[in-house]
Amino acid sequence: MSFKSLIQDMRGELGSISRKGFDVRFGYGRSRSQRVVQDTSVPVDAFKQSCWANMPPELLRDVLMRIELSEDTWPSRKNVVSCAGVCRNWREIVKEIVKVPEVSSKLTFPISLKQPGPRGSLVQCYIMRNRSNQTYYLYLGLNQAAASNDDGKFLLAAKRFRRPTCTDYIISLNCDDVSRGSNTYIGKLRSNFLGTKFTVYDAQPTNPGTQVTRTRSSRLLSLKQVSPRIPSGNYPVAHISYELNVLGSRGPRRMQCVMDAIPASAVEPGGTAPTQTELIHSNLDNFPSFSFFRSKSIRAESLSSGPASATQKEGLLVLKNKAPRWHEQLQCWCLNFNGRVTVASVKNFQLVAAPENGPAGPEHENVILQFGKVGKDVFTMDYQYPISAFQAFTICLSSFDTKIACE
Repeated sequence: MSFKSLIQDMRGELGSISRKGFDVRFGYGRSRSQRVVQDTSVPVDAFKQSCWANMPPELLRDVLMRIELSEDTWPSRKNVVSCAGVCRNWREIVKEIVKVPEVSSKLTFPISLKQPGPRGSLVQCYIMRNRSNQTYYLYLGLNQAAASNDDGKFLLAAKRFRRPTCTDYIISLNCDDVSRGSNTYIGKLRSNFLGTKFTVYDAQPTNPGTQVTRTRSSRLLSLKQVSPRIPSGNYPVAHISYELNVLGSRGPRRMQCVMDAIPASAVEPGGTAPTQTELIHSNLDNFPSFSFFRSKSIRAESLSSGPASATQKEGLLVLKNKAPRWHEQLQCWCLNFNGRVTVASVKNFQLVAAPENGPAGPEHENVILQFGKVGKDVFTMDYQYPISAFQAFTICLSSFDTKIACE
């Protein structure tokens, strides 16, 4: 039997096991295109009947390596996810084989959304906005048209909640359950009343020793947390601020992002950014609503999550929007999005690293995140190292709020 036939037989066997009751999923949602990996186990009888149960480890590793190399794009990459879900032994091998996005430029498992993107190339995504229910969906792909031809594209969902004194964007792995009490909740974005200052919260710490913002919601969350080693709560990972735009609505907004979890040296040659290795799901199925203590939670967080001071910013990565250039023929301010943005909008922006001290170097010219409009409710989002898809998504969400004080 050729190696190609061997791999084809393995794929067929994975499908057979799945039909017998093994739940292999790349997500939560209504369709296969909206799925993320979750921990399950194969029915014992189904796997014992498989010819792969007693495969020599060396041969198994070789087969899995070839599958990982050949299935480099979605939807075919779901075969890699299926292999990781067969059993613990297969999962450990696949986890060793699959590299982080920084190295592989691939998004494979949910934890990939919390890990820094690739160096030197942009991960191309797009965001779809649903105005009726104030929900935003992040997809992996070049454009909206690719959705009908590609699978496994859904990445994250966010829902906007307007509070008396602020606005919250709750972010989830589940497009059908975007709530603070969902076990797929991974973080949130909170704005001030004017929509000019935002704080990004992660549901789990990015760095060891990170201080959690203690609120009543996080105290209840810790009672039901999945892992006692990592306390659940709100960990501030970024602060976003918008300033008065001297160009008015004719130019992009002036914005600045202080990345609390990323050092400024991360954009320099040889620099590193913290990388999460495990995604801890919250479990709040027994707490579907927190409305009875929401006001206390908001007050507590607003006192402890203000914008970083000059002293706190020292040594942290600061992103600022790239200055536009005046186009004589079009008579307007323009940015070069390399064809990724087609509709003029005040929401469009490109972010680059601000130099910490001294003049800017070549690394400060690289676009780390760009966001722009391509349709009525469709926007592109491209990001790269050292920020993650989760961080990029939250920064882009901040652009949707109306900012009367800045325009």
